[in-house]
Amino acid sequence: MTYKAFSDPFPDLYEASIAELQDNLVKGRFSSVQLVKAYLGRIEEVNLKGHALHAVIETNPKALSQAAALDEERKEKGSRGPLHGIPLLLKDNIATLHEEGMNTTAGSYALLGSVVPRDAFAAAKLRAAGAIFIGKANLSEWAGAREPVTLGFSGRGGQTRCPYYPNAHSSSSSSGSGVAMAVGLAAGSLGSETHGSIVSPSSRNNIVGIKPTIGLVSRSGVIPISSHQDTVGPMCRSVTDAAILLNFIAGPDPRDEATLHQPGIIPDYMRALDKNALKGARLGVPRAFIRDMTIIEETFNSSLDVFRALGAEIVDPADFPDAEELQGSKVEIQPEKLVFGVDFKAGISKYTSELVAVPTGIKTLADVIEFNKTHADLELPAPFYTDQSRLIESEATQVDDAYFAALAENFDLGRTRGIDATLTQFNLDAIILPTDGPAAGPAGIAGYPLISVPLGFQPETVEVFPPTPSPVYTQAPGLPFGIAFMGTAYSEFKLIAYAYAFEQATHARLQRRAYDKAIPRTQLTDVMFQSD
Repeated sequence: MTYKAFSDPFPDLYEASIAELQDNLVKGRFSSVQLVKAYLGRIEEVNLKGHALHAVIETNPKALSQAAALDEERKEKGSRGPLHGIPLLLKDNIATLHEEGMNTTAGSYALLGSVVPRDAFAAAKLRAAGAIFIGKANLSEWAGAREPVTLGFSGRGGQTRCPYYPNAHSSSSSSGSGVAMAVGLAAGSLGSETHGSIVSPSSRNNIVGIKPTIGLVSRSGVIPISSHQDTVGPMCRSVTDAAILLNFIAGPDPRDEATLHQPGIIPDYMRALDKNALKGARLGVPRAFIRDMTIIEETFNSSLDVFRALGAEIVDPADFPDAEELQGSKVEIQPEKLVFGVDFKAGISKYTSELVAVPTGIKTLADVIEFNKTHADLELPAPFYTDQSRLIESEATQVDDAYFAALAENFDLGRTRGIDATLTQFNLDAIILPTDGPAAGPAGIAGYPLISVPLGFQPETVEVFPPTPSPVYTQAPGLPFGIAFMGTAYSEFKLIAYAYAFEQATHARLQRRAYDKAIPRTQLTDVMFQSD
């Protein structure tokens, strides 16, 4: 099938919104079965075949039967709401019912076949709303805890690739969710973030990602890195779709202590979708963080005029009091690295202890390290993926005074002398900066929210780097980048409002599509006349 300008009477699945799909389902123009078939067809085209994006680790063997049941329920009882019969992808560290037939492995063969006791809390909330999990998205193995191995790689899923340039880097841990959303392999997705793992792949793959405040969304049933920084969040093609998913996954969960301290009633994030939200808003630009970002800085600076035109007041510069200390958060600051190591070691033991069964016998991080050595052909393939030094470093850590001091330093750097100090000093409503770079660091160690929205694309004149992929290109013509909205704890409503107003004024995502051969051709028309 040759791709041409979309003139199909049904929604184009490359861009179709959750609301648009739901409206058509309500009107009976197509069924959830047909929608699932179309998305599965799209996955089949480009995931392992064709240009092999490696965005999806596995698909749900019961997705079609679940869709049929939801179609029948719609006929008999009506719709459950905006997610009834809508196909979603979940990152492969988010547990789904074992009897459904999918694994939950964080991309590692060490957890293949493990039996989870229940859906993750976030997954259960979406399932109750009528969502269909059509598959598990690929990720950086152990959600990035195996760095410095190239991000976007897992033993089970292979190397995820950005669809905006052949063999391009898909960015951080929730890479599969980002790539899948970029080319329409599902209607929406969930990722997880510890340090940049939602917002960075959202930026690189030209989509919207919301990293919530720690405590807004439960982590129970999610394979952990750090209990102090992990969070689950939506990754979608629009702010509206992301807000819909956040509405359903937010809320208290007795299995996650952090969620029991939410302030008051959680707002309806759909009410934040106001094109005029930026009028009177005071936004700060932490200029010290925007260094050595020549390719992105020009586009970011131009965007400031958009904010002004929409009625916002821009405070530039509005630098963090501890900006120099936080410069290391372009990667990780040392206290954060120590906390990650201790938390991951403890978290793996706790997670595996709660599993019903683990066929490989994995119980501890030390077991994982040994498993990787024993199964090096699967887990440590040469030449790019042989490193597990980060796991070994984590295994050597312990809970001690240095750990507690690191925790306190993180909160001081991220909150007291970081985000909160900057908001107060400059009387700001929010902070804006390019998503690429240090944006994820302060929000990560503070446990504060961050939203990334498409902003622009690397110019055609940019040199491909590295000249030979090792194993992927990190810089290339047309690779997307985003803008981040940062705020204090539980400021998601305000940040969503600002992000939506900016998105609606710019529609940056729509300015460029993925490269042609990475775009699946299957549409609803192709399955409409097949037998259910």
